[in-house]
Amino acid sequence: MQDDTRKTQLLQLFTTISGKTKIVEPMKKIHGTLRDREAVEREIALVMREILEQGLFKTKLRPIQLAKLVSAYYAGKNDTEIARELGDEKLSKTVARARVRLKLFRDLDFKMPFDREKMESLLYSGNTMKEISDELGVSPSTLREYRHVIEQRDDVTIDIYLERIKDVMEDRDLSELMTKSATKDGLEDSIDATEAEMVDVS
Repeated sequence: MQDDTRKTQLLQLFTTISGKTKIVEPMKKIHGTLRDREAVEREIALVMREILEQGLFKTKLRPIQLAKLVSAYYAGKNDTEIARELGDEKLSKTVARARVRLKLFRDLDFKMPFDREKMESLLYSGNTMKEISDELGVSPSTLREYRHVIEQRDDVTIDIYLERIKDVMEDRDLSELMTKSATKDGLEDSIDATEAEMVDVS
């Protein structure tokens, strides 16, 4: 009960001092002054549109979906979770291929059930995919997925665009850091002020 009474007193003093009815209001203003996730995704979507219009990337995902994919990847989402965020879990394979094309690799992408160097050597040997898959003991479809990973790892055609996207994401990280710091400092200042007022009152 004492804790509840103290919280009520703190809130009343905060309202009197700041003129605010809710402590969360200043935080909302702080967030409003910095770029939110949607703004970042819109900026990435513009870059994605350039890539698609240049014919450097073929996918059924739209620019804004690709932007959401990037954002979700950096948020730690797996391909299935990203597909759900895009509205359809069945898009997980499409998401995976697009992610690899954008060089957003996962460790699992390179965990192949055979020697990677041997696969790369066979791919340049002139043998058919069926012959290579038989040699490696995997299905042709599985081999194509691993080949896709290697090809995109070595492809530099969209690197200049990926650098721009990376810059956008780094700016977002900085904004989030600033937001957390500003929110923390603002809340601490408010608490310090109300604590001081309570001392004076008592």
